Amino acid sequence: MRTEAARRRRESLIPYLFLAPWLIGVLAFSAVPIFTSLYLSFTNYNFIGTPDWIGLRNYITMFTDDPQYLQSLKVTLMYVFVAVPLELAFALGLALLLNRGIGGLGIYRSLYYIPSLIGGSVAIAILWRQVFGAEGIVNKTLGIFGIDMPSWIGTPSHAVWALILLKVWQFGSPMIIFLAGLKQIPNDFYEASSLDGAGRWKQFTHITVPMLTPIILFNAIMQMISAFQAFTPAYVISDGTGGPVNSTLFYTLYLYQNGFGNFQMGYASSMAWVLFIIIGIFTWLAFKSSNKWVHYDN
Repeated sequence: MRTEAARRRRESLIPYLFLAPWLIGVLAFSAVPIFTSLYLSFTNYNFIGTPDWIGLRNYITMFTDDPQYLQSLKVTLMYVFVAVPLELAFALGLALLLNRGIGGLGIYRSLYYIPSLIGGSVAIAILWRQVFGAEGIVNKTLGIFGIDMPSWIGTPSHAVWALILLKVWQFGSPMIIFLAGLKQIPNDFYEASSLDGAGRWKQFTHITVPMLTPIILFNAIMQMISAFQAFTPAYVISDGTGGPVNSTLFYTLYLYQNGFGNFQMGYASSMAWVLFIIIGIFTWLAFKSSNKWVHYDN
């Protein structure tokens, strides 16, 4: 009996043996850094020496004595709540076009997905800086029609719009998800509504959009989280300064400047946790409001 019990105990440990690499990875590269950053957020730490515990001072300073922090929050919120709706609208529009049974659907789907794969790279950010420069292709095209525009990147009122357009250009991922959702809508709904005299606009507003609301919610949350974490385009286009005049000072860029530029790792950690809370609040609000506008099959 003892031998059988020991054998069973050994067998019960086998699953944990296979899970050990994953568990070690989660602890070493996720759990430990997360709780370490939480501790550092309450300290004054500059990579040298031991962290100095200062309580909530970092969090208080952020909202009361750091105008650049408030500017980075303002720029990021504008970026999120302008770029994400435009991106989703553009993605849905193209998904509707591709869902009309055109030939070579696989080719178009692949081509339109490419921006989502490379849009966040350094190379695309450099290309975007050239495209929207004073002598870039955008200004040259507008010049043909007699529209004289300054450098988008060098003008405070225009710089963030170049980054917003870059985000909108990365429409491939939500487009593919929208296209999959459109394929699941029964064609019988459209045929019945046509017999009742409904036009395309009524079919879109009364059938397509309601049936797609779960996917709209998913895409909105995923793209919102991605937009809050945007870093590379702002860093490359502004040469890491967030200029001109802090007009492209994204939250993550300012966090990077504090942590790895000014070596204020405690302050940067507190900024990271505030960003985590902000994303959590907006995600909770999205789910909370979904009861009023998201429609499921049941």
